[in-house]
Amino acid sequence: MDKELKRKLQIDAVKVRMGIIEGTYNAKCGHPGGSLSLADTLTYLYMARMSVFPEKPSEPERDRFVLSKGHTAPGLYSVLAHRGFFPVEELKTLRKIDSRLQGHPVMGKVPGVDMSTGSLGQGISAACGMALSGKLDGAPYRVYTALGDGEIQEGQVWEAAMFAAHYGLDNLTAIIDNNNLQIDGKITDVMSPYPIDEKFRAFGWHVICIDAHDFDQIEAAFDESEKISGKPVAIIQKSVKGKGVSFMEDKASWHGTAPNEEQYNTAMAELRAKLEELTQ
Repeated sequence: MDKELKRKLQIDAVKVRMGIIEGTYNAKCGHPGGSLSLADTLTYLYMARMSVFPEKPSEPERDRFVLSKGHTAPGLYSVLAHRGFFPVEELKTLRKIDSRLQGHPVMGKVPGVDMSTGSLGQGISAACGMALSGKLDGAPYRVYTALGDGEIQEGQVWEAAMFAAHYGLDNLTAIIDNNNLQIDGKITDVMSPYPIDEKFRAFGWHVICIDAHDFDQIEAAFDESEKISGKPVAIIQKSVKGKGVSFMEDKASWHGTAPNEEQYNTAMAELRAKLEELTQ
């Protein structure tokens, strides 16, 4: 990856993480842990990969993104705001009664949201429908969907996986955010989905395994995904829940807990220090 692009993405990712903390702190609820683990991939997709148009969010030829793990809406909202779909200041209204930024993404209300999600397992099915529609229409857009590793315990995910392979949806890329934690603890203790890569291969997908926090690997994976013909692509990314905020990292307790004032100040100080380091 170009050195300047990487630096820009690293800066953008810190800002996206700050938006996640800002939103969940002001809401006094929400899901920071999984939002933070997905932040680098969201940053790369919206800032460097996807064809999206903040001034025309419903552009027919835009690429589509479906946040199948819809509870991590703070991450999606933050990257959409920093991409210019709506004011960054609006992130402070997360989950307020009169806000369009509710706990899960709602299409038609939030510019840039392509699918309403929240019930785990359903987002990838919607993404499959979008991808099949694009194939049938000969449309140029690509479809991306992000799933949690706990989410893939849902049976519907595997029905969708079978569907995508059967119809050769090579315009579909699924990102499995493998931070190894869900609301009740380690995924290996709750219901292990491992080996995730072998299961997707068995369902007929092309599989790529990466470090979720390495922009070189992220770019290489999406470059590879666009060269695959006749198969959907699964990018299995090993991530750290709470990435970027030291006291949140790799702790299941931050799955659905908002920071209090002291924690907010500590988290924002860490992120501001990282931003200053990157911008010097």
